[in-house]
Amino acid sequence: MSEAHTERLVHRLATLRERVDRGMDRREFLRTLVSGGYAVGMAQWLGVDDFLAAGNDEVPVVTALVRDDPDDPWSVQERTRYVPAAWYAAVEKAFDVNDRLARLAFTGYLGSAVVPGTYDSETATVSIGVSSDGHSVSEMVGELAEGIEIDVETFVDVETFIDVEDIQDDPGNREPRLADVTPDGRVPSGVAVETPSSLATLGPALYHPDSQQRFFVTAGHAFAGEQEMSDGTLLLPREGAEHAELGTVASYHPAEDIAAIEPNGPIEPASRIDAPERARVSGQLTRFGLADLVARGEELEKVGALTGHTTGKIQGVDAVTCFTDDFCRRGQIRWGGEMDLTDGDSGSVSYHRDPESDDGDVLIAGFNNARTWWPGQSYVWGVGAYRLTETHGYHF
Repeated sequence: MSEAHTERLVHRLATLRERVDRGMDRREFLRTLVSGGYAVGMAQWLGVDDFLAAGNDEVPVVTALVRDDPDDPWSVQERTRYVPAAWYAAVEKAFDVNDRLARLAFTGYLGSAVVPGTYDSETATVSIGVSSDGHSVSEMVGELAEGIEIDVETFVDVETFIDVEDIQDDPGNREPRLADVTPDGRVPSGVAVETPSSLATLGPALYHPDSQQRFFVTAGHAFAGEQEMSDGTLLLPREGAEHAELGTVASYHPAEDIAAIEPNGPIEPASRIDAPERARVSGQLTRFGLADLVARGEELEKVGALTGHTTGKIQGVDAVTCFTDDFCRRGQIRWGGEMDLTDGDSGSVSYHRDPESDDGDVLIAGFNNARTWWPGQSYVWGVGAYRLTETHGYHF
């Protein structure tokens, strides 16, 4: 990030106090933020008070959407954290570069991700994967990435990459985690579910505010060829009991690789994860919430039906994955290693402990849909919760 650009951003944001005191209205306030280099989406979420409370070299960012009432999934509020303005400027520029790369989709482009630096470093890196027959990244990026470090990795054997929907989740010799339905008739995330074609992991309750509905959710590719059907059924295997029918697919979202299942029986989705200590879901992380975790060296956790509970380092956020299918998947998270996920774990969620909860609540980072199978890289990848909210309105 160029020093001049950072200085301009810091100066413009620091003078907001003076302009607010002179009677600036909300429309002018938002226009000033955007013209000062602040992200449009972030500006719309934040209010005047957030900026008045910031230090001279700090800016507020929304790091999470959290329930005001833990038992009310519709009481979602924004949580704000103050970060160094120079760090914010670098990360926001990296997000912009990453977005433009995805839009260019030049020959040989296989994907990219943003890797925020520490707060002290005030830097960010864009990691780019290209095939050996692709264009020169330096030629394609040019001045676009001025001040941002570019890390390029070339992949030769791209023909080994496969469609994510060709992945056949199969528990193999492992024993899947079976459900223990709670006394209130709800089933937590992290246990095995079955589709007409395979086994997957159940995610926590997914909510849509427009319809005030709650859904079961798992990986879309677990339904394989069933996606043309409107009545894909999701079953819950149980120890010593018959399988229970949870519901039928209400919506497939292929780009995000999720299936939202409408309940049709006595069992309801739960905002719980069957972790070592059964954890309550209190909300979800935003894109900058994930960047904040990277800057502070924090890790993510997950509970899969086959591999159980694991933790791992975040390797990239706001990632673009073009290794599969004939389209690119946006808003991805890369974390952990390939051993953190196996067939049957798809549909589990990555999460982080809520630092402001006294009850061990967690914030959802995103879904775990697949792992790397190409040489040279090792991580789990899947769509961020913030991407689902931005594109389809769902939240946890």
